This record gives sequence, C-alpha cells and structure tokens, in this order.
Amino acid sequence: MFRAIRVTSDDTGASARISNDETDEALGDGNVLVDVAYSSINFKDGLALCGRPGVLAADGMIPGIDLVGTIAEIDTASTNDAATGWRVGDEVLVNGCGIGERHNGGLSERARVDAHWLVALPAGLSARQAAAIGTAGFTAMLAVLAIEERVSASDGGDILVTGASGGVGSIAIALLSGLGYRVTASTGRQAEHDYLRALGAAEIIERSTISDPGKALQRQRWAAAVDSVGSHTLANVLAQTNYGGVVASCGLAQGADLPATVMPFILRGVTLTGINSVYCATPRRREAWERLERDLDLELLDSLTRSVNLDGAVGVAEDILAGRVRGRTVVDVRG
Repeated sequence: MFRAIRVTSDDTGASARISNDETDEALGDGNVLVDVAYSSINFKDGLALCGRPGVLAADGMIPGIDLVGTIAEIDTASTNDAATGWRVGDEVLVNGCGIGERHNGGLSERARVDAHWLVALPAGLSARQAAAIGTAGFTAMLAVLAIEERVSASDGGDILVTGASGGVGSIAIALLSGLGYRVTASTGRQAEHDYLRALGAAEIIERSTISDPGKALQRQRWAAAVDSVGSHTLANVLAQTNYGGVVASCGLAQGADLPATVMPFILRGVTLTGINSVYCATPRRREAWERLERDLDLELLDSLTRSVNLDGAVGVAEDILAGRVRGRTVVDVRG
C-alpha cells in the first residue's frame, strides 16, 4: 500500500483527497513502475487539485504532470522496444506526456508509465532540483530554444517575460539573463520586484500596461517575448514586438482568447510560436534537459524553490490559482 492524491467528484463538485491504501494495480497502463521521490505544482496541477474542469480526463484520477524517481520494475514481457534501454534502479523523470491528465500522475508514491516517456535524470541535477525545474522550467527552456533560433543575445533588444513571478516566468528570466539577453519582466505584484531583479530582470513593467485592449500595431519594444498569460496581454505583446521578432506562447493565465489582428505578422514579420511541453518530441525533450543542466544557475533555482508534502499540495494549488505563489513548489511525496 502507498499514498497518493486522488481527485473525486460528488454532488458538491470535485475535490482532492489523500488516499492511503493505493495499490500498483490501480495505477493504470504502462510498462515501467517508478518509485516517485518528488513531483511539483504547476498551474495545470492547481486547476486539477482545485477541482476545475478540463484537466483530468476521468473522475478519481491522480494528478501531477511531473515526477522524478527511481525505476522499481520493468515489464520484461513488454513489446515496447523503449523499455529495453532502462534498468531497475535508474533515476528518471517524466514531464507531461499525458500524466496527471489522461494518465495517473506524479502526486503519488508510485507511478506506472510508458518507457517512451522517460528521460534519464541529468547527472548534474539532484532529484529535487529536477522536480523544481519540472514542466514549468522545461516549458521555459523550450521557449528559450525557440527564441534562440531567431534572436541572439548579441542582436540586442529587450526580451519580455510576462507572468514573470510564476514558475515559467521565473525560470525563463533566469535562463535568458544567464545567456546574455536583456530581460524585462511584467508583473502585477509590486512586492516581487526585488525577487525578479535577483533572477536577472534588468527592468520591470506593471502588467496593467499591457493587459487591457490595445491597438493592432503599437510602438516596437521587444526583440522577443515569453508569454504565459494569453488574451489581451499576448495581443499587446505581438503589437509591440520588433520587426522580425518572435513571441513564444505557453500559457493562458488571463484567458485562452487572442483578440489580435494579422498586422504584426504581415507588416512586421513577427513570428508567434506555440510551446507544447506535453507532446514534445523525444529529441527536443532531451535537448531541453541537457540545456537546463548546463545553463540554469542551480543556486538561483534552489533560492526560488520551496517544498511541501502531499498533505500540503492542495493548499499550494489554491494559492497558485490566486497568483500568490512565486517561483517553484516541489512536492516531497514521501515527506
């Protein structure tokens, strides 16, 4: 028996609860069984843990879109060739791939997953640090890779990061500034300015300046941007992006709509690129983790990370949806 969080529904709605009598048989399909050490709380996890619709595919699922742990068992009868490259005792991580959405996730002491989803824990990262990076940091790195393909630090110009004090934003700022880009952070929290500067932000703007409806084209300000907000914010960012610039879109904290025009694309050659961490191809996934191991300041990562146990995860979920969480929250599932 082991512990996990399950989200179940009744007449009053959906809610998360700790289950103390879980079994391996209840974990679902997969050819690799993992002893989970850490998970984390992302915005999507917050939605699931608070019973919001649209994340979990079925009632009674285990949430958690990240996990880091050790392989406990491999189905040797599996026809999945990917399983042959792994051994019991290997330290591994999984981000996205449907866990915590269509498949039972990482907020559990055990998880059963498909071998294709596994990435070896990078040698330079501890299990806790890998969980602290998690899907948020992985997404941030994918956005940085997309920016690097079109805009180099030597080109000059500011890179805007919206939702700056959240998990994606925090790690994006740390990565971009460490790579030599000049970063402007957008936030609505005055109290977080010192925190954002410590991450490497050279300038901070109030999010209200870009969150209301704006003109189709505006003064050019950004060589590139990482946006986790969507809606009017993303529309304004596009309208303010320099000729030939790129905007990496990876979230919808303000909304899923995009009230924009084609003007930035056809008059300024702006590129809008979507970042999907769930179904990222394996070579790109490995590249992102190699870069995270190499380029992310781990002392800085540790400074923006806090830990909770399974019992504390639901409270963090409520805070993350209310915009009260900065940086990253790791869940020590056995703590």
